Amino acid sequence: MTSEPLPSTMLAERAATQRHVVRSLVASQMLGGVGLSAGVAVGALLAEEVSGSAKYAGLGGTFQVLGAALIAIPMARLMAARGRRPGLALGYGLAAVGAVGLITAGVIRSFPLLLVSSLLFGGATASNSQSRYAAADLALPDRRARDLSIVVWATTVGSVLGPNLVGPSAPVAEALGLPRLVGPFAFSLVGLVLAVGVILLRLRPDPLVEARRRRIADGDGDGEHTHGSVVRGLRVVAARPVARLGLGTLALGHAVMVSVMVMTPLHMAHGRADLTVIGFVISIHVLGMFAFSPLTGMAVDRFGGRAVAIAGSAILSTATLLAAASPTGESWTLVVGLFLLGLGWSCTLVSGSTLLTNGVPAAERPGAQGAADVLMGLAAGGGGAIAGVIVDRASFHALALTSLGFAVAIAVLALTTRVVGRRPAPVA
Repeated sequence: MTSEPLPSTMLAERAATQRHVVRSLVASQMLGGVGLSAGVAVGALLAEEVSGSAKYAGLGGTFQVLGAALIAIPMARLMAARGRRPGLALGYGLAAVGAVGLITAGVIRSFPLLLVSSLLFGGATASNSQSRYAAADLALPDRRARDLSIVVWATTVGSVLGPNLVGPSAPVAEALGLPRLVGPFAFSLVGLVLAVGVILLRLRPDPLVEARRRRIADGDGDGEHTHGSVVRGLRVVAARPVARLGLGTLALGHAVMVSVMVMTPLHMAHGRADLTVIGFVISIHVLGMFAFSPLTGMAVDRFGGRAVAIAGSAILSTATLLAAASPTGESWTLVVGLFLLGLGWSCTLVSGSTLLTNGVPAAERPGAQGAADVLMGLAAGGGGAIAGVIVDRASFHALALTSLGFAVAIAVLALTTRVVGRRPAPVA
């Protein structure tokens, strides 16, 4: 059914609503970014210390990624039923509980508790990931990638600040009588609790609920049911080539980034790099992940998601080669490689998310987006688990070269998928 053109006053009101939604998501992303990344820089080191073996160092990050995948399932159903706000609050709330558990695990040196808490801590990743889709709910089709990328960019502030809190957190932890490596998780707890507050108090109207209301008011999709099942979402994605390309780009790009990133602190620590230096390198990596995402979004809107996915594949390939050439400890090749690893991931995240969102009907998006985040988590979780084994039995260099193969696979997938048009169809 074709709707009449909207009055200018209504268009202005809708634009103002979208700006408010994006600002609220930006605030929550900044706080959630601090909460998430403050602990990432020391996650592998804490797992190694508590478990007593470098072989298990990657499991903390792996369980965190798996937690993000598992938590994305109930989040998708909750969002489809009640909107983005309760779903995002659920993820950040579970992560706050996980931060408490990680602090406790470090104190009592319980590796099982560390793994369970890491699962819950993955809720921060799930909420950060789903926030980008919340920014796209009310966006105009030709600005969808840009609005989505602005929310991704907002994580820069918190995520760059978070790893640099590793050094200052040490005296705070000692003053509280805590082990040095759990200090960053105390900062995580504060950031996550504040993120929950912003979501519950500021994210109004709920973008997903409002988008559904607008479709009905405009005579498009009257009476349709929004689906949150990830199983159904996978079937919907599998039937659409553009959505499949988006899903593959997201999963492969995330697997490459996580597998190299989670083992970098260990690679540096074994070369006697200081915790402050490790935190700096991770912050440079996170800067690459988020700081340039608005440019990535504009590129997707102008050149199309497939072209940016191919560019992301090339950048990730360069990053893994530089990481493979890096000596143990600190080096300029590792700094540059980790920055490019983040930048390549940004290209695959924004392009893949836009391709996926554009490739499925509006009513199917919560389930399809939840399914995408589940597969991203599983792919990265598997990569993180294998990363620890490869580093233990071979080397960090072997891990980087293995990741190179997955980076190249993104370009192969993009080049073999036919994408008709660069932009979604216009709406009234």
